[in-house]
Amino acid sequence: MRALVVTTLVAGMALSGCTTNPYTGEQQVSKGVKYGGGAALLGAAIGAATGKNASDRRARALKGGAILGVLGGGVGVYMDVQEKKLREQMQGTGVDVQRNPETGAVDLIMPGNITFATARSDINPSFAGTLSQLAQTLSTYNTQTISVRGYTDNVGAASYNQQLSQDRANSVANYLIRQGVPASRVQASGYGMSNPIADNSSEQGRSQNRRVEISVNPPASVPGQG
Repeated sequence: MRALVVTTLVAGMALSGCTTNPYTGEQQVSKGVKYGGGAALLGAAIGAATGKNASDRRARALKGGAILGVLGGGVGVYMDVQEKKLREQMQGTGVDVQRNPETGAVDLIMPGNITFATARSDINPSFAGTLSQLAQTLSTYNTQTISVRGYTDNVGAASYNQQLSQDRANSVANYLIRQGVPASRVQASGYGMSNPIADNSSEQGRSQNRRVEISVNPPASVPGQG
């Protein structure tokens, strides 16, 4: 009975949450429903486990799943809207916008060919306008933390690259802060030459690895709900 309640609840959410991906044209379950489905499972499981009898367990499962499902779905939809906004905003800038399937964060990958010259941590002037636009969006959706990660290619000593990557992350973070994003929301970290995303044997690959990544992390709750 407990399993049936949970399965029925989440299946109903999935059927009602199928959407067309605006980028691929394929049918899919929206990310908001994925958040809500996971939360509904948790709420339903808690309710089913705490009921006094079969009837009470069913009622508690439905109530717990509904409450947490709505809240979880709200976070997912909130992130969906931001992802769409950021994709539109970054179109044609060279910034790659991705949705992290594990964390739900919106990740922005900014390669060195548009952000930094070799061995430099000062932002290319031509990229400042893009960062200013990004700062406006981050200020509008102002409930989340922002993780800024700096990386380098594999040219030079590891200790040098570690410091350079930190300097690059700091440059981007400080620029966003100067544009109005609260410093308390921004964390900058350097990762040196680790986690390459391209082959370091070519200049093209090195310029991709010489990058900064920004993660717009999901909030604990949607504004007005928590």
